[in-house]
Amino acid sequence: MAQSTYTYELNDEQQNILLLIMEGGNYRKRTVPYSLMSIEGDGFNCTLYAKEKHGKRKCCIQGGKAEDFVLFVLEPQVLGAVSLGYEDVLDPDRDKPHGGSDESGKGDFFGPLVTACCYVDEKIAAALRDAGVKDCKQMSDKAVLTVGAKVRQLLGPQRYSVVKIGPATYNRLYAKIKNINRLLAWAHGTCIEALLEKQTACPKVVVDQFAPTETVIKRALKERGRKIIVDQHHKAESDIAVAAASVVARELFLRDLIKALPEYGLEAATVENPVGAIPKGSSDPRIRELAEACVKKNGPVWIMNHCKAHFQTTDKVLSACGYSRADLPPEGQVTSAVKNGSFGKGV
Repeated sequence: MAQSTYTYELNDEQQNILLLIMEGGNYRKRTVPYSLMSIEGDGFNCTLYAKEKHGKRKCCIQGGKAEDFVLFVLEPQVLGAVSLGYEDVLDPDRDKPHGGSDESGKGDFFGPLVTACCYVDEKIAAALRDAGVKDCKQMSDKAVLTVGAKVRQLLGPQRYSVVKIGPATYNRLYAKIKNINRLLAWAHGTCIEALLEKQTACPKVVVDQFAPTETVIKRALKERGRKIIVDQHHKAESDIAVAAASVVARELFLRDLIKALPEYGLEAATVENPVGAIPKGSSDPRIRELAEACVKKNGPVWIMNHCKAHFQTTDKVLSACGYSRADLPPEGQVTSAVKNGSFGKGV
């Protein structure tokens, strides 16, 4: 299955080169919200988004011929490196037996925190790629639900493990730990240990690094985990085991939201919109609207069983409904040290 979506983070120099190419090439300009520029070519489109993070901006290429644009334009002229199609040469060990761990729901006000750890070898890795596995952030909800089910079927129960922390348990744990990175480390460590019980010969687990130091997750590992290599680095979703874990974690996160639709007073999901009207993330204005409607109907404690209470969104919702954190149980009175969506900066 050919990949049809590619995402890159470009520095200032790379952005300027790409903008010149987009401006001067034989492309049609497109209007895309929140973008610096977007073009449409033969069988693909390319968008450079305006939002800047750590000095970089996201570039997204999509379409049936997206790979051609990446191979013949983006890599040689903008990135200055050729990797697409040469992964086996550049990293011959990439599909050797190993595990990968990732989580979903960390930045979502509604729903659980789900961590998954998947084990692959050369045969399974090839099958996962054929099934369309990639970083779940590059996939629609509909695709995640479909591909996630395929991943779990391909792996079988002995090749993956899951730790799902529902909102009520999450709020109790956060009140005790008081730090998102240590909570994530516990979840990853528990999930890794569960996989190692099934795959005792697994030599290494790759983890997308979420904390500024590697010691955070290593402290959470137990006897088995301390005997293997735990490779933590940013953008680890390029590893097929981590990508598979990201898809499984997101799939199970979405399935929990779907099950909860009646509790939010929302209509059932449709084929095209499988998660219904439950907004994801933490900054969408619809999140507050939905939470406020539910709190007005069910009272403030509703938040404890459906939301991550330490988010600052909780204070805004409670205030709009005439309540405060004093109306929540003790575990609901613990707040984040950082703004919503700014996780991963402290230990």
